[in-house]
This record gives sequence, C-alpha cells and structure tokens, in this order.
Amino acid sequence: MTRIALVVSDVDGTLLTKDKTLTDGARAAVRRLHEAGIGFTIVSSRPTIGMGFLVAPLAITQPIGAFNGSSIVDPQLKPLEQHLIPAAVAKRCIDMLRERDVDIWLFTNDRWLTRNPDGEYTAHEQHTIKHDPTIVGDFTLYLDQACKIVGASSDAALLQRCETEMQQMVGRDATAVRSQTYYLDVTPPGHDKGTFVEGIAKRLGVPLENVATIGDMQNDLPMFARSGVSFAMGNASDDVKARATHVTETNEQDGFARAMDTVLQLR
Repeated sequence: MTRIALVVSDVDGTLLTKDKTLTDGARAAVRRLHEAGIGFTIVSSRPTIGMGFLVAPLAITQPIGAFNGSSIVDPQLKPLEQHLIPAAVAKRCIDMLRERDVDIWLFTNDRWLTRNPDGEYTAHEQHTIKHDPTIVGDFTLYLDQACKIVGASSDAALLQRCETEMQQMVGRDATAVRSQTYYLDVTPPGHDKGTFVEGIAKRLGVPLENVATIGDMQNDLPMFARSGVSFAMGNASDDVKARATHVTETNEQDGFARAMDTVLQLR
C-alpha cells in the first residue's frame, strides 16, 4: 500500500458511532496521525454548523468540507470557498420532494430551515448536528441561499427512487445523492467529496496517490475514486465496499481506528 501523507474522513457512519459519539479509539487514532506527521481533515454532507464540535477533540488545523465538500471552511468555520444550488434548481427539487410527500429541509451557510417542526427525522438531526431548526412557512425567500436541500424519509426504497429521479431531473445543475438511507442530499453542481479531496491535496502539496480516504455511503465514492487508498466501513453497503481498496470494521467496532492503524503501519 502507498505511503500516506493525508487522511480525509467522512463523519457520520465512519468517524462517529450510531449515537453520534466520537470514541476514545477514534480520538487516539487521529492523535497518532498528527504525531506521525500525517495530515487529517473531515468532509461531510453535514452543514457547516454541524461540524464545529469535532475540531477541538481532533485538533483539526486543515480546511474542512461541509455540504459534501461544496463549502470549504477553516477550523473556525469561516467560509474559504462556498457554492450554492441555483435558485431555479432548488425550487424544482423542493417541488419534486413535496409531490412525493418527503420531508424537506433547506440549509443555508448558517441556518437549518424546515416547514415541519415535527418531521420524522427532525429530532434526530437536532441531536446529530447539535443545532435547532428555524421554522418557516415557505422556502421561497431562501432559494437563492441554498447550500443543501435534504429529503428525509424512513421509506428507503422511496428515497432510492427519488435519488434516481432527482439525478435525471437536475442533470449537471446539481448533485443528488443519499448520505444515509433516510437522507437524500441535493448540493451545488460540480462539487462533491472527490473535488474536496483534490482541492485539499493540492493546497497541502500532497499527491493524490498519497491520500487515504474513509467512508461508508454512496456520497463517499467520489473521494474513493480520487485517492490512492480508500477504506470502506464494515457497515457500508456491498457496492460501496466493492469500490474501496480496503474494508475495515463497522463504526460500532472502532473501524475508523483500525483503518488508521493500517495507515500508520506504513510510517
């Protein structure tokens, strides 16, 4: 395996357990990366406001990727580079999700907007990102500020169909991909976790072949494709595992820390 100089990690389902806990094992693994001189950062479908709690425990000093990498922020969460979904596209996506009776969230750089405070996954998202939603009567005033639109539903098959339909509908005008079986994320066009990996590697002067990535969902595949080494979590689906160079344990079995042990063996 290639000598690694930079690790880029997904957050939910990878770095965190199911209950959104950062384990002592994961924390210690990142500390060992720092001690070995290996760069470390995170990229997630999460909004910017939902990533700050990881910066101090992981001593992150590099830029972070929010909204599947379409927004890049510094460790103080100040935007370095930000992209938005075109307003007309945002409206089409919201209309489609509404027609299919899927709960809809709109994220701006610093706010989480919803029309439904009692949505099926609202409490779960509050716990996940450690932030409360702003309740609005209509999304119209915020269409030109959309960093991400989420369709949330416990009907995984419905959301999978919505993903296919959404991808066909938006074409190259947005990126639509599930970040969880219950979340369909729509983010700005031309940006994904893969473009984030390319950007951070270039910023740090690290060849892509010396980058390791780790994740568990379809939205992690673009960064698997760019990096020299990739790890799929044990809780990932078989198609995600098939696209990674290595498969580690699940996020409940400290799979992240085990993968980092493999990275460190090269040092």
